Amino acid sequence: MLGMNDMTSELERGPAAGLWRGAVVKIPTVYGRLTLLSGLRNENTGRYEHHGLSLRYGDETATRVLEQSHWEIFQRWLAQPLEEKKRDLAAYWSGLEQSQPDLVAAWLRLRPYRQLVPAAAREAERELFWRDCDVLLEVFRIECGVDAPDPDE
Repeated sequence: MLGMNDMTSELERGPAAGLWRGAVVKIPTVYGRLTLLSGLRNENTGRYEHHGLSLRYGDETATRVLEQSHWEIFQRWLAQPLEEKKRDLAAYWSGLEQSQPDLVAAWLRLRPYRQLVPAAAREAERELFWRDCDVLLEVFRIECGVDAPDPDE
């Protein structure tokens, strides 16, 4: 597999990357983009799959573009200050049907953000992402008045 830096120059210039990036920027939050991109990764193979991109550019190019996009968005999230991450996550939640307290309670049980990390992430990046999400979730829990989960459950 190419390293992330090796892929960047190839993908930034290609038509598949331009088309894909144009679609991704329509998603208003960084967290929403992470959710989309991680959802395109096949959990059984680790390969990214997008039928439209694959038809137009082939499976290999589609996979590389999606993998690179996931990496870039993940790095963008990590680089944001915690307060900006909080605003981004609140904006993401505002686009969902559930209330913020219901989302907080569900996330405390399910921890869905643990599936959003790209496979190429180093352990320190993975841990930083998870800890930031844990901290944000605790802040939202307190703000929303949601009870802390029972550690015995």
